[in-house]
Amino acid sequence: MPPLKLFTTGLQHVAAMYAGVVAPPLVVGAAVGLSPTELAFLTGASLFLAGIVTLFQTLGFWKVGSRLPFVNGATFAAVAPMLAIAKSSGPEDTLPVIFGATMVAAALGFVIAPFFSKLIRFFPPVVTGSVITLIGVSLMPVSFNWAMGGDEKSPHYGDFSNIGMAGLTLVIVLVLRRFTTGFMKQIAVLIGLVIGTLIAIPVGITDFTAVTESDPVGFPTPFHFGAPQFAIPAIVSMCVVMLVSMTESTADMLALGEVVDRPADRKTIAGGLRADMLGSALSPFFNGFMCSAFAQNIGLVAMTRIRSRYVVATGGGILILLGLSPMAAGLVASVPQPVLGGAGVVLFGSVAASGIQTLMKADLSKDNNVLIVGTALAVGLIPIAAPDFYHAFPDSAKIILDSGISTGCVTAIVLNLVFNHLGRSRRDEEVVAHPMEPGEGISYERDEPDSVPGHDKTPA
Repeated sequence: MPPLKLFTTGLQHVAAMYAGVVAPPLVVGAAVGLSPTELAFLTGASLFLAGIVTLFQTLGFWKVGSRLPFVNGATFAAVAPMLAIAKSSGPEDTLPVIFGATMVAAALGFVIAPFFSKLIRFFPPVVTGSVITLIGVSLMPVSFNWAMGGDEKSPHYGDFSNIGMAGLTLVIVLVLRRFTTGFMKQIAVLIGLVIGTLIAIPVGITDFTAVTESDPVGFPTPFHFGAPQFAIPAIVSMCVVMLVSMTESTADMLALGEVVDRPADRKTIAGGLRADMLGSALSPFFNGFMCSAFAQNIGLVAMTRIRSRYVVATGGGILILLGLSPMAAGLVASVPQPVLGGAGVVLFGSVAASGIQTLMKADLSKDNNVLIVGTALAVGLIPIAAPDFYHAFPDSAKIILDSGISTGCVTAIVLNLVFNHLGRSRRDEEVVAHPMEPGEGISYERDEPDSVPGHDKTPA
């Protein structure tokens, strides 16, 4: 495409995913008490790594990359487990422990990537839908905390000015989504954040310290927050996130392959997962988190009908440039937390809605599936509904148990195996475990040989 159009369409992809890619560092950074300048640094690192991994996906090299118009960035799925790690680790150790766990989990994910597509039948919609729903629901308390001001020790925590600012931002986003179309509708959350921040200036709840004290240009310093630490419970928790992330990316590649009329086969999926995991393994070196696909950009590809992977690669280049400007990252970090809280209601609620949409593909007329969903959601909601439920457990166990995402995911996988796989015939297993409803245009290769000695394929 012509350079100008290539840039503007690439920028549109950045705008569609920008709020999502900066949310994880903002949430985790606030949880560990980072200063505005450090928060800006962490945000810039996420933008930089999102650009790198997006280039891995779109352009690719060797057996890395799906070579589809596929946008990547820090995954929401890791936020709740990282917050659980923050509760069990000291503020100074939280980020090093997270980075060490991410490196190990991502390295393992890179190794198993070519085999994962063969295991996708163990992650049907009843499992992935439950997990994605839990991701959104688990993050809702974060947006509520933001709406109240973000700092429970502040005397103004929960003031009308804070909650009112969050409500106003929410209304702005909803109005934009309802009454605008095309590009404006796609970036409604971003516009809401900008307008909300401008309105918050006279209210007196903005802080531009991160902008005034940051340099226009800078490079993410490797291991800025300390050398990685390797804690077994944190590694186990992030390995669960890794499996969730790979499942999400696989589902997104299948969907994107249909949109661009190039169905994703096992080779494509394996390459895409390698890109995810390679980027996630490199992220901790530059103070970034685990990466995964951004589903909202698939909708943008479908809406604009612009299928060129070079458009998305241009967006990746823009993300890298933004990540190399601490001042630009500081501007993002200066958005008041009540404003973020109002936008977060839409952002995190949309994640939960995506999970519900995925559950609609599961056959919930079957008692087994209803039982799986109900139990997984109940177990996953324990840390939210009863935060002190596991208070008597060892700190190492609480890193995993306090993450509803991790416990809910494990519960869904185990129950799906018990109820839908173990003790069933091969034919029943395939019907129940198929990751998408029949007729959606996705076909899966069979690894079985045409004939197996002693095995009669003739239907009874």
